[in-house]
Amino acid sequence: MLAVQLYAAPAGRFLIAIMFVMSGIGKITGYSGTQAYMDSVGVPGALLPLVILLEVAGGIAIIVGWQTRLVALALAGFCVISAILFHANFADQTQMIMFLKNIAIAGGFLFLVANGSGAYALDNRK
Repeated sequence: MLAVQLYAAPAGRFLIAIMFVMSGIGKITGYSGTQAYMDSVGVPGALLPLVILLEVAGGIAIIVGWQTRLVALALAGFCVISAILFHANFADQTQMIMFLKNIAIAGGFLFLVANGSGAYALDNRK
């Protein structure tokens, strides 16, 4: 296996997942505002603890390569659902770009579902 292949997997996992860790932490520090925003678009703010758990724990799990396929599938679904619920106003170009960003990230997670964690992952422990 080429060195680039060995390092691309952990780097890719980190790059696709770090935004979820940071976003989840941001939701903790701005809890009431995030909850109010969710309520304002018709999503129950009571779901926020689950969102934070998925973003922070799921992001960390992807970074370290633990249960990668399962977590990547959950995060792919989260990205699609988030796109539909929060960014489906295609009359606003910024929202359309955010929608497509979420869909693209879901595609990246589906690559992890299909191919696994790659090198340097807890999934590879024997």
